[in-house]
Amino acid sequence: MALEKTWRWFGEKDTITLDMLVQMGVEGVITALHHIPNGEVWPEKEILRVKNLIESKGMRWSVVESLPVSEGIKLHNEDYPRLIENYKQSVRNLGKCGIDTICYNFMPVLDWARTELHYRLENGGESMYFDFPTFVAFDIHILKRPGAERDYPEEIVKRAAEVYSNMTEEEAEALAYNIIVVTQGFIDGVIDGSVPDPKKLFLEFIDRYEGMDKAKMRENLKLFLDDVVPVAEEAGVRFAIHPDDPPFPVLGLPRIIGQDEDYEWLFEANKSVHNGITYCTGSLSARAENKPLELAQKYADRIHFVHLRNTQLLEDGSFYESGHIKGSQNMATILEALLLEQRKRKKEGRTDYRMPYRPDHGIKILSDFEHEYNPGYPLIGRLKGLAEIDGIMRGVEHFLDKMEG
Repeated sequence: MALEKTWRWFGEKDTITLDMLVQMGVEGVITALHHIPNGEVWPEKEILRVKNLIESKGMRWSVVESLPVSEGIKLHNEDYPRLIENYKQSVRNLGKCGIDTICYNFMPVLDWARTELHYRLENGGESMYFDFPTFVAFDIHILKRPGAERDYPEEIVKRAAEVYSNMTEEEAEALAYNIIVVTQGFIDGVIDGSVPDPKKLFLEFIDRYEGMDKAKMRENLKLFLDDVVPVAEEAGVRFAIHPDDPPFPVLGLPRIIGQDEDYEWLFEANKSVHNGITYCTGSLSARAENKPLELAQKYADRIHFVHLRNTQLLEDGSFYESGHIKGSQNMATILEALLLEQRKRKKEGRTDYRMPYRPDHGIKILSDFEHEYNPGYPLIGRLKGLAEIDGIMRGVEHFLDKMEG
């Protein structure tokens, strides 16, 4: 059977075309209506147009990644009633059109963070790096967030000062632009490159969360789930929350989905099977105490979508993306756990046995250097990951068939 092979496609402006995906053996497409502004209703007509385009190539629209959760929903502010009604209508429309899985996140302001987008590996490939002291240098010395130094370990704060002291003004500005704009602009980020002072606006967004701790952020997520999950149940849609990236606090902002205790809280807060997760090995592995294999086994029945990549975690909390197979996690054991869950679902008669996965991010290699792809989303590097994962899956499946036979 194997997990459904999918690929993140950024719509008709993506230089990686649907025809290319067909040649690569992709079975399902992961995409969104990127042209619809955050907070607005996704019209049935537009959903069907994209769905029909994908299906005309022999693939299916496997997962929406993502239907953006607006900052007003995360803050549960005065605009919440309008935003949540629009969100619920979009869920209904997706269900009517036969789209059954929505990946989303509940990360405030910053969807993901890296300090180096062109980290050169020993083999000449190019990856992405999160250097903890450099990120803290950005927060304290470049962004100048009030009180930022109180939010990090003393040793990291000292190292951050050293890092900043060795930066030129140009390097500092480039770091800020990468974190605030480049990594966020192509995936529904709160700030794009058109604003004259991204740092000022970024601080304003952060300030909106003043006094918001983890408990309050959890409360807001529960309110969101209580509103949307009943609609999802009626529409035949499954929700799959993505873990925080990185899965620990940054910028003084609460992080609420990133470790075992968070998932225990999540499934207690809303017990519906439609309240599920995007299991992302890359994000989860960036926290030292996490054991991604054990999390996959413990919460297997709530996994609605899978992101597969590896990281190399360093002692100070820094990490870099090391590819799909090589890294701190044993991908073969993780795939075995996922394939066992898939077989279990088929035996139980569950309709959600496809368990779509995509190669998440990728190392830039070969002709990738000749193109301007979105950060983390090169063609050849991701295709390499897709092939590696597919090869491991076939081997694991052969082993499982022999054991069952």
